[in-house]
Amino acid sequence: MSEKPLEKVIRMRHEAVSRLQEKRAKARIRVTVGSATCENAAGADAVYARLSELVGRHGGDDIVIGRVGCAGKCDMEPVVTVYARDRIPEKYMRMTPERVEQMFDSHIMRGEPVRDFTMRHTQGAGDAERVVALCGGSACPRQRADVMVSAFREAIKRHGLEGRVAVTETVCAGRCDDGPLAFLYPDGVTYRNLTPQVADRIVSEHLVQGKVVAEYVAPPEKRISNRFMPIFGDVNFFARQLRLTLRNCGVIDPESLDDYLGVRGYEAAAKVLQEMTPEQVIAQMKQSGLRGRGGGGYPTGLKWENGFDQKSDEKFIICNADEGDPGAFMDRSTIEGDPHTILEGMIIGGYAIAATKGFIYIRAEYPLAITRLEKALVAARQAGFLGRNIFGTSWNFDIEIRLGAGAFVCGEETALIHSIEGRRGMPRPRPPYPSESGLWRKPTVINNVETFANVPVVILDGPEWFASIGTEKSKGTKVFALAGDVVNTGLIEVPMGVTLREVVFGVGGGIKDGKAIKAVQTGGPAGGCIPESALDTPVDYDSLSQAGSIMGSGGMIVMNEDACMVNVARYFIEFMQDESCGKCTPCREGTKRMLEILTRITDGKGEPGDLDKLLRLADTVKKTSLCGLGQAAPNPVVSTIRHFRLEYDAHIKEKRCPAKRCRNLITYMIDPEKCVGCGACKRKCPVQCIMGELKKIHAIDQTRCIKCGQCFEACKFDAVKRK
Repeated sequence: MSEKPLEKVIRMRHEAVSRLQEKRAKARIRVTVGSATCENAAGADAVYARLSELVGRHGGDDIVIGRVGCAGKCDMEPVVTVYARDRIPEKYMRMTPERVEQMFDSHIMRGEPVRDFTMRHTQGAGDAERVVALCGGSACPRQRADVMVSAFREAIKRHGLEGRVAVTETVCAGRCDDGPLAFLYPDGVTYRNLTPQVADRIVSEHLVQGKVVAEYVAPPEKRISNRFMPIFGDVNFFARQLRLTLRNCGVIDPESLDDYLGVRGYEAAAKVLQEMTPEQVIAQMKQSGLRGRGGGGYPTGLKWENGFDQKSDEKFIICNADEGDPGAFMDRSTIEGDPHTILEGMIIGGYAIAATKGFIYIRAEYPLAITRLEKALVAARQAGFLGRNIFGTSWNFDIEIRLGAGAFVCGEETALIHSIEGRRGMPRPRPPYPSESGLWRKPTVINNVETFANVPVVILDGPEWFASIGTEKSKGTKVFALAGDVVNTGLIEVPMGVTLREVVFGVGGGIKDGKAIKAVQTGGPAGGCIPESALDTPVDYDSLSQAGSIMGSGGMIVMNEDACMVNVARYFIEFMQDESCGKCTPCREGTKRMLEILTRITDGKGEPGDLDKLLRLADTVKKTSLCGLGQAAPNPVVSTIRHFRLEYDAHIKEKRCPAKRCRNLITYMIDPEKCVGCGACKRKCPVQCIMGELKKIHAIDQTRCIKCGQCFEACKFDAVKRK
């Protein structure tokens, strides 16, 4: 009798885990190197090569090295993790071949970690050796959370552990029945049902005496999501996240099917094929409240239901991995860190709509992601998870990769379909929607990478649990590429409903160099800029829309007080104008006219009435453009005019850039009271417009100055002024 799908996957998981354990059982030390596009660019390949050389020179099989995907700490890459038996893993940051040599000699060979290179458990905690991270989710009463924070801090002080143990808060862990919760790092123990009395026992018995308070220890989670905390450092950064999409990134080897099977990989697909009908799968998607993470936020269950309802001899399902937003790397990193989860999500979606074929549309600019997808496809076919009679059933389903040439408009689903068909990537009017008539005029369902990555979570962790995370209309979590002037740049995942302030100052660690925040731009080039006064806006589809922005696919750029919002708007509208496919007049011509006006304003040639013209153009482009690119293109302009009108007025009326970023509105002058005549500015000037003899006061010829700023950067005496 043939195996059922679940039996097959569970057997394969046991075999995979056995192989992994046998390999690791021989090893005294296991070392992993972060390996993603960003990490490799920071030198991870050289780090891995040097580590391999040192291990080879050492000989024996007691040291095992491997690769994992990106954990998201972009500001600390490359990251190397050292696992030793019965010890909490040590994470090394900003590694180089030279640092690897020191780490190998001290930590791996002599058991002494090099603390100068290891990641701190929590920022701003001084020399804290341990961290008590308390659940601070919005579902828990604020007063109750404050009581527990105070109880732990008082107990820590009472037992003389101040400075050695830090207390911080996490986001909602999704375990409300066990709350309040406390996670002890690096001990890796979670306590539940806390009271001030229990807090005192945990401090006195666990932290002081080293005895676990067993009756309050929470049992290990059975969910597949958010298992990363025990092996990641920097509690302030990671504990403030809830990882569903990124649950395996930085944890498993993305090129190992055994590693994916070991974390219950393909179990959700097997469960669906063995126990559920397509209607039941769709019902669970609808119950979960999962909305498409590609930007539009359309309910996934409804989209799948519409695809299921279509009668056709052939249907398709497509993963949109054409991530083209400036500064966005969510989908690419997810694929590079956990490619099999995308395939599994597509298998489940394909079954739900009765598709016969799947396609992954990914831009050719992502070679590492493509390589790992290709390896995952080969491994999945060899395991019987793709191809004919998958999982031992009568259903045939396979997936192919299609490469895009980098056109931003191909992120729009109808343009994407045209590109797969071999035609120019240009959108068409809807309806009919792709779920009715899509690829080769067959019913086609399109979701993005993040959406598919959430599908196994919904199936295994349950739609009710998934729906308990987030807000009423925005369930689950959202992945963001946090970039800009924030301390902790990187890939983050937070529950829907947290505020922008929590993201920027909690996960992000605040603004670099102690400067003030000016705005947060969400949603990529088609998103809007939200000012500091609106930082308490929740991160969900509806709230961001009301604030003049969009969720988009997940780009989030933080700008400090030095940003010129007029120039920011000009940059994004230039990008959108350049990426317009040109098919419809409103987008093609409207964005061009908007760019011309904004360029005039930043050049100091703005005229009264320019803002009214911009707003009229924006309204026309938004209402009459054919696709989402044109309809959202005016967002940066409208939002910056709405929130930073005075900055526009300064450019137009006073011919002045308050942020001193617009070159044609800047004047460089030398303060004669501070100039010492060192000549540094004169030597740097590319057009020789600075006059003055050595040790005498210098001056700038304004008629020849090109306003490059080289003199400003070169002066060490603050004598060059920028006005």
